[in-house]
Amino acid sequence: MVGQVPFDTERESMTVNEHLSHFAGLPVTDFPDEDGRRPRPADVPGPTAWRVQYDWQTPFPEILHEFLDTVDAARLTHLVTGWDDSCDTIELLVDAADRLPALRHLFVGDIAYWESEISWIGRGDITRLVEAFPRLETLEVRGNCDMQGRPFASEALRRLRLETGGLPGRVVRNLCACDLPNLEHLDLWLGVDDYGGDTTVADLAPILSGERFPSLRHLGLEDAPRADEIAAAVADAPIAARLESLSLALGTLTDEGAEALLSGQPLTRLRRLDLHHHFLSDAMMERVRQALPGVEVNLDEQKELDDCPYVAVSE
Repeated sequence: MVGQVPFDTERESMTVNEHLSHFAGLPVTDFPDEDGRRPRPADVPGPTAWRVQYDWQTPFPEILHEFLDTVDAARLTHLVTGWDDSCDTIELLVDAADRLPALRHLFVGDIAYWESEISWIGRGDITRLVEAFPRLETLEVRGNCDMQGRPFASEALRRLRLETGGLPGRVVRNLCACDLPNLEHLDLWLGVDDYGGDTTVADLAPILSGERFPSLRHLGLEDAPRADEIAAAVADAPIAARLESLSLALGTLTDEGAEALLSGQPLTRLRRLDLHHHFLSDAMMERVRQALPGVEVNLDEQKELDDCPYVAVSE
């Protein structure tokens, strides 16, 4: 049976301003570290998620192969890749799949804004990762990704997170065609039109209807420039009745969208509602809190509403 993926509320609130400190329940260890040293497993006090990154001197493919030769790759369960010198990291990982049979949790592209704008990070076809690592429970990808029109199937995958500056509708439509019966946690950064983010509510319909992903308990539709429209669609969506947590964070949510949420299906069954980075008025924030007394509501990062609300992550 696939183990439960930990829910990390601190991780959920992070964007591109910092590197991961923890991933899938484990602390992150850099290879190489900030001083250029290559730590060995004996140097780490306990289980860790290794983060492999370009060190500005050695090409990333060489760093990755050096890492695989240093650790016990056959037993590695958690892996994070960082700045990769614009290499095709997906291809490199696929090529190394036979050396990583125990890999269960993978984050591709833990790259902060000072290393690269998110819209500059090309990631390629994530389908190849799921096919190369069929036992993955967690897959998180930062950067512009695609699915090349080929849906995939996985009984192992429990958590999928796509962090993009603009998520194309075709990727969402292809995702909705995938067979993921045990997917519990889905986060999509929708992003802006200028960087390919043309996903519509119609593209999300198979998710919102509950038709796809029968085990889904968390849904994040984040970094959305049309967050009010997304909120209204979620409020009346069948999927809302079985969610334990919902995130509409990082987007342009205003009082109109919050009103739609409060007027739709009761959200009191939620454990957590994340709306951080929003454009709600003080009065609406208080209404949300009062309406959801038993729910952990994140209303951090209130922004001043002006003529042009903006998403948290774009360029």
